[in-house]
Amino acid sequence: MRIAQIAPLFESVPPKLYGGTERVVDNLTRGLLAEGHEVTVFCSGDSKVPGEIHAVHPESLRLSTQKILDPVAYQFKALAAVAERAHEFDVIHNHYDYLLLALERMCSTPLVTTMHGRMDLPDLPIALEGYRDSALVSISNAQRRPLTRMNWVKTIQHALNASEFRFYEKPGRYLAFLGRFSPEKGAHLAIEIALKSGIPLKMAAKIDEPDREYFEKILRPKIDGKFIEYVGEISEPEKSDFLGNALALAFPINWPEPFGLVMIEAMACGTPILARPVGSVPEVVTEGITGFIRESVNELAALVVTQIPRLNRRRIRSHVENRYSIERMTQEYLDVYRNLGKSREGAISEIKRFAHHRRNFLHSVNGSADRDTKGIA
Repeated sequence: MRIAQIAPLFESVPPKLYGGTERVVDNLTRGLLAEGHEVTVFCSGDSKVPGEIHAVHPESLRLSTQKILDPVAYQFKALAAVAERAHEFDVIHNHYDYLLLALERMCSTPLVTTMHGRMDLPDLPIALEGYRDSALVSISNAQRRPLTRMNWVKTIQHALNASEFRFYEKPGRYLAFLGRFSPEKGAHLAIEIALKSGIPLKMAAKIDEPDREYFEKILRPKIDGKFIEYVGEISEPEKSDFLGNALALAFPINWPEPFGLVMIEAMACGTPILARPVGSVPEVVTEGITGFIRESVNELAALVVTQIPRLNRRRIRSHVENRYSIERMTQEYLDVYRNLGKSREGAISEIKRFAHHRRNFLHSVNGSADRDTKGIA
């Protein structure tokens, strides 16, 4: 099968630092190639993903050496690049959310879109109004709830290569926060959990400009470099040590997280999760086995000392290996691709059948008219 993967241009594939969607594209591409398929990835030119790379822009937008004023301009460029080559592929897999759904109107190649973002934004139904029949994949069942009328063909959870993460048998002596500093990610709540439990917190996160004020006013005053420590934004090779040496991952989110890749990354190291029951969390964390889910900070803090050390870290690692493998994710997406192909073939057959009946009908009508004319003559 010839497959096109369209990645966001904000990060390289895989990302050098922070980045979830781009990491999923990398893992899926590797899985598809291992199954013998041909894969072309439309992405930034500094990507290292295997397969064929079609560089839409030389650099990832976030780390670009040139100032990016309008990211949508590059998304629009990606749209044209894929449309021009669409005839080369059996299926196009869009990871750019709704912005590239217009490809359906521009080419006949089947298109499937994995929605990686939140679905509860007030203006989103307006954007999707004309695409009710588009094939969409959700990354958790919780993600799709705000838009139940869309054509959700499957929920496919993310995956990772567990062998890329080192397993840590013994619990560490600090809590870890990894991701992005923003109010919805709950770094301020992670600090509260640390203070209430008496266990130090290390935070590794990127800071986007819109969240700079949150960091400066809410987080920075509480960072003392000892008990509450900010280590900066870490790279992929640094993740295992950071997550594996932690007692637990603090994940007290305040938003409907579509998936939360960091949760399974922590679990791959044997590290359990402390999370609030929001978004995908109840689908990813298995209560009492891979972590604990509680509503309040006080409840989560109480579990840090009493329950977290009792969890079997090897069992947590095995859970990830069995449930979140790249092979599983790849096969689920291949099922979607094949079903799309069958639907398209069925639609083409139906069109041909209709055209055949129409020709026979017109031939019959024209024949009757000829006989009537001859009779009158």
